[in-house]
Amino acid sequence: MPEYVISIDQGTTSSRAIIFDRAGSLVAVGQKEHAQLMPQAGYVEHDPLQIWQNVQEVIGVALGRADLTGQDIAGIGITNQRETTIVWDRHTGEPIHNAIVWQDTRTQPLIDELAASGGTDRFRSTTGLPLASYFSASKIAWLLEHVPGARERAEAGDLLFGTPDTWVLWNLTGGPEGGVHITDVTNASRTLLMELTTLSWHDELLRAFNIPRAMLPEIRSSSEVYGHAEPSSLLHGVPVAGILGDQQAATFGQAAFEAGTSKNTYGTGCFLIFQTGTEIVHSTNGLITTVGYQLGDAPAHYALEGSIAVTGSLIQWLRDQLGLIRSADEVEALAGSVPDNGGVYVVPAFSGLFAPYWRPDARGAIVGLTRYANRGHIARAALEAVAYQTRDVLDAVNADVPVPLAELRVDGGMVANDTLMQFQADVLGVPVVRPRVAETTALGAAYAAGLAVGFWSGIDELRANWREDRRWEPHLEQAEQDRLLRQWRKAVSKSIDWVDADTQ
Repeated sequence: MPEYVISIDQGTTSSRAIIFDRAGSLVAVGQKEHAQLMPQAGYVEHDPLQIWQNVQEVIGVALGRADLTGQDIAGIGITNQRETTIVWDRHTGEPIHNAIVWQDTRTQPLIDELAASGGTDRFRSTTGLPLASYFSASKIAWLLEHVPGARERAEAGDLLFGTPDTWVLWNLTGGPEGGVHITDVTNASRTLLMELTTLSWHDELLRAFNIPRAMLPEIRSSSEVYGHAEPSSLLHGVPVAGILGDQQAATFGQAAFEAGTSKNTYGTGCFLIFQTGTEIVHSTNGLITTVGYQLGDAPAHYALEGSIAVTGSLIQWLRDQLGLIRSADEVEALAGSVPDNGGVYVVPAFSGLFAPYWRPDARGAIVGLTRYANRGHIARAALEAVAYQTRDVLDAVNADVPVPLAELRVDGGMVANDTLMQFQADVLGVPVVRPRVAETTALGAAYAAGLAVGFWSGIDELRANWREDRRWEPHLEQAEQDRLLRQWRKAVSKSIDWVDADTQ
C-alpha cells in the first residue's frame, strides 16, 4: 500500500514537489525557479511552458531523493499561485501569451471603466471581491483583446483558461490527449467570475468582462479525485485528488479548519486568512471574502482574507534591483547591524496597495531618509514593512469579526527570519507561532489529496499532526508600538495618490 502523498506547489517564483508521510512530515523536496518577466512597468509575466517543464523536473527530483516511484504515492495534491492567468489552445497545448501574474497591473484601465458604474464594490456582494486588477477576470479580458485572433478562437471553443492549478492538472492528466480541465472552488473564487453562494460561474460577470463561458474550467471541490497522471508521467496512474489555492492550502496545512482560526503566510506576498466557517462574511474594512475550502460534497467553508502584494519580493528587490544584499538570507544580518530603523520606513506599493487600502494609485516609497541612514536601516525598514502591513490587515479583521486574536500562526519562507518574527509579535502585541513543518502550503494540498483517497481518515487526524516549533512573545512597550505605527501610517499616506493619468 502506498505510504506517501506528493504535493505540487506551483508558486510565484518557483515550482516545487514535496513528498509527505502519514505524520505530515516532509520526506523529500524538488524545487526549481522560473523566470520573472517584466517587459515594462506594471507588467509581470511567466512562461507557462517553462513552468510545466519545471514541474515535471521537480517531481523527478523529489522522487529520486526519496528513492521512491509513482507506485509509492497514494495521491497528488496541487497548490498554486492564485489569480495568475494562462490561456492556451486546447488542441495543441500552446499558450497564446505568457501568463499574466497576479501582481500585474496592466488591466487597471478596464477596472476603472467597470468601476465607473457602481464603484469598486460593484460585484462584491456576488463575488466577495472588489474590482481590482489583482484578480483573473480582467487579465483574461486583456488577452482576448490584445492577442491577435484570440477572441475569435475563444468564441469558437478553441481556447482554454486556467490559473496555474488548472494548467498543471490539464498537462499532468494528458494535455491535448484528454487532459482534465478543472479548477477548485478556492481558485475559482479568485477570478471575479464565481458566485460565492452557488459556487458557479456567473453570467452577469461573464458579460461584464466579455468572456466566453466555454473557456472556463469546471469548478469542483478541493478534495476529490479529478483524474489520474497520464502514462508518460513519473506518477503514471496516481490519482490527482486535491487542489487548493496557495493561501487556502497554507491555512489547511496549519490545521486552521474552524471558524475563528487564522494564519499568516510570508511568501512573495503576505496573506492572512481568517476562517468564518460555512458563513459568508462580507468585509466593511477592506478585506476580501473568499472560499476557504470544500471537502467533497460537504458544504464550502469561507474566510476573510487580507492580501499584501509585496513582502518576500521586497527582499528580492533589495537583492536584484538595489544590490544591497547578494542573497535573501543576508537581509537579517544587515538589518541586525543597526539597533532600529533610524527613522526610515519602506512602503512597498510596487503594484499599488492591496488590503486593507486597495489603492492602485499608490507606488513604493522610502521615507524618513537622512544622512544618518545607511544600508542597514533600509534593510531593517524593509523587514518591518512586512510586519506593519500584517498589523494593518489584522486591524481590519478585528473590525469585521470582533474576536480577540490570541496568537498568530505563521508559515512561509520568511518565518525563518527571527528578527522579523520578533518584530511581528511586538507590533501585534500577541504571540507569533511557527509550526514544526513550515511547508504548510504544500502540506495543505497533500492533506486535501490524502483525504480524498483515504490516506488520512479525517481532519481530526490532520489536527493531531500539527506541532509547535517556536513561539515569539511580544516585548514592545505600548507607547513605542503606538509611535511606530503612527509613523508607519504617515509613510503609507505619502505613497498614495502618486499615479496620474499620464504616469507611465
